[in-house]
Amino acid sequence: MSEITDKYRLNDVMFAREQIEGRAVEIGRQIARDYEGEEVVFIGILRGAFMWLSEIVKSVDLEVLIDFMVVSSYGAATKASGVVRIDKDLSEDVEGKHVILVEDIVDTGMTLNYLKEYLEGKGTASVRICSLLDKPSRREVPVDIDYLGFTVDNVFIVGYGLDVAQRYRNLPYITSVRVDG
Repeated sequence: MSEITDKYRLNDVMFAREQIEGRAVEIGRQIARDYEGEEVVFIGILRGAFMWLSEIVKSVDLEVLIDFMVVSSYGAATKASGVVRIDKDLSEDVEGKHVILVEDIVDTGMTLNYLKEYLEGKGTASVRICSLLDKPSRREVPVDIDYLGFTVDNVFIVGYGLDVAQRYRNLPYITSVRVDG
């Protein structure tokens, strides 16, 4: 076993692949209704949101653009640092466009609050938030989540794109981890 798998133990499945995919279809269809006749730019926050973004856009019957940002707030730690840093900015011009920020999990709210203000400063027509998970018990900054997959308790979540020290992103389900040692 590696040092990581010796330290972190997976708990029971919280949300199975079928639950996640089903919720993504519902949200994708809602986005299509909300933006009927419009073009939408989906911005996935890497690395965690790539799987969720993929599921969402499959059910959006609209003209869409997809872009990504890399934002740091955790590093290799399991707690938010309080500092938001843009490591990779947008490739697409979002001025005058409807933007949906796609995130894996809303925790303290600092990252999404910062990114929403940042994108609004670029002259977007609108900015909405779509998150796979919400952890409201950790909220430090208010954030309105327009499209939400699931709410979770204050546990460390992995799977379906979410990681601990870059591990477990590839799990086809969502679970929590406990730290041994």
